[in-house]
Amino acid sequence: MLQQLRSARKNESGFTLIELLIVIVILGVLSGIVVFAVQGINDRGNAAACKTDKSSVITAVEAYYAKTGSYPADYAALTTAPNQFLRAAPTATMANGGYVITLGASDGTVTASGACT
Repeated sequence: MLQQLRSARKNESGFTLIELLIVIVILGVLSGIVVFAVQGINDRGNAAACKTDKSSVITAVEAYYAKTGSYPADYAALTTAPNQFLRAAPTATMANGGYVITLGASDGTVTASGACT
């Protein structure tokens, strides 16, 4: 009986420890590549969001000027009734590759820093 178990075990095939370690290393390398590829996608997404927000603020400032004859002093003038041209002020921050959009009160200039540049 013991002899039969030993002979049956010799005929079994499977993966060795070295083969399993090689597969684990390959998976680790591939996951590292994916992480860096995804980082680039996030950066491009932040840049696109910044450009869109800046364009929306510029449009709101121009509409405010056309209606009132003066430039808005701050975002509150653009987001409150009766001259509500924006739903809310852009809230992205510089953290994690973000951006900041500033509004020039005297001349209506809109500037962006961070991911937009």
